[in-house]
Amino acid sequence: PRRYISKYREFVKREAEKNKSQWKTMGPAKVAVPSPNDFLQKHSKEPKLSPKKKEEEGEQLRPLSVPGRTYQPVIRIKKNFINKNAVAVITGKPKKPRHFCVDTRQGDKYLLEPSGLFPKYIKKKCYGVTPKYVTERKEEMKREEEEYQALVLEHLKKHAMKSLSEEERTNILQGLKEKWEEVNHEFQSLPILTDTRYKQMHKEELELKLKQLEHDIAAIEKHKIIYIAN
Repeated sequence: PRRYISKYREFVKREAEKNKSQWKTMGPAKVAVPSPNDFLQKHSKEPKLSPKKKEEEGEQLRPLSVPGRTYQPVIRIKKNFINKNAVAVITGKPKKPRHFCVDTRQGDKYLLEPSGLFPKYIKKKCYGVTPKYVTERKEEMKREEEEYQALVLEHLKKHAMKSLSEEERTNILQGLKEKWEEVNHEFQSLPILTDTRYKQMHKEELELKLKQLEHDIAAIEKHKIIYIAN
């Protein structure tokens, strides 16, 4: 069979040749080459200063400053740097040897002081001494605590309250612990089976008493000073 040929083939060819341009994809066919005389010279791109204005004719120059009669020129004394350096070397303190560590056979060495292997900080004069700011902060906290206690005592005196002594506090704490032992023994003696309403209510009542006693014991043990109203 004969190969198919489109009837628009000639039209497409004609349109493609008409719209084709030489510089469409690869640029213009020929580019103007710069002249060899227009080469880039040194400092040609730097900004140029405006030319200095010539002095106008008839312009008077400044009068020269003449030193006064009492002027004394500064006399420069020549220093003998050789003697000065020699005196500085003789009177100066000798440098202390620096500690090195050699770690290879070739003699490669490095300083011990910046490496962290040299006991530098424990040899300081202030090593182990409490910093000044810590002492000041402790004193300030102690002073604030004393002021707060004084304020509380004054407030208690106004409202007719007194603080429990250590003996009273110990007695109360001991009594609460004995009461807790008694209630806990009674709670442990309850029957395992709580099949009646009375048994359930009795068990709940003992649990509430134990919780309240534990709360009171923890509160008294936590606070060393306890205030009560008269």
